[in-house]
Amino acid sequence: MTLDEYKKEFSEDDAVGWLAIDKQLDELYPNQEPKHFAPPIPYMLGGEDPLDGISIYESKKQTDHFHFVTYGFSELYYDEEKLENEFSKWGFELTFRLKPFQDDSETPGWPIALLQNIAKYVFSSGNWFEEFHYMPANGPIRLETETEITALLFVNDPELEKIQTPHGEVSFLQIVGITSAEYDHLKENPETAEALYHKLKENNPLLITDLTRK
Repeated sequence: MTLDEYKKEFSEDDAVGWLAIDKQLDELYPNQEPKHFAPPIPYMLGGEDPLDGISIYESKKQTDHFHFVTYGFSELYYDEEKLENEFSKWGFELTFRLKPFQDDSETPGWPIALLQNIAKYVFSSGNWFEEFHYMPANGPIRLETETEITALLFVNDPELEKIQTPHGEVSFLQIVGITSAEYDHLKENPETAEALYHKLKENNPLLITDLTRK
């Protein structure tokens, strides 16, 4: 897209990257209005949470689950200087699929804090994530919960393909909860991350996190 085309299609009031993400999600969830959570004070105005928003969709594929999608790891707003970059900001947004958990309210809020905490790490450290990266959650991913899911594996979202936006490429990386034993094995054998991904997918094609999984 040329600068002239960019100026013609968008105005300075447009959230160019946000619109590109929404287009992808509208195709996956036609006619569904997601629940959306935004921090009380935007990061650019001094707020603590780097992500400008997180949407929650309800999916019935495979099994009923929540599908969280972030806005903020990529370049969201009109910016002529960011036109035609190879990657839009960090080059990805995060997603997370969660099977309803008995101790959660109707719409669980803790994954929002989890995703914002990952964003704080990325924004402060300058380190980003790619497929088959993994990290500990330093305890249960749902705080104060008896669960063996204590770490995260990053994979490509099974339903959201990489998109090309006017600001560059954006991948949708899905975080998948893994057990302490799985994480310990990855620490000792980092080259087995892809094998773990394929093993998890055998019985769980959408890689939905289930806090009761052993």
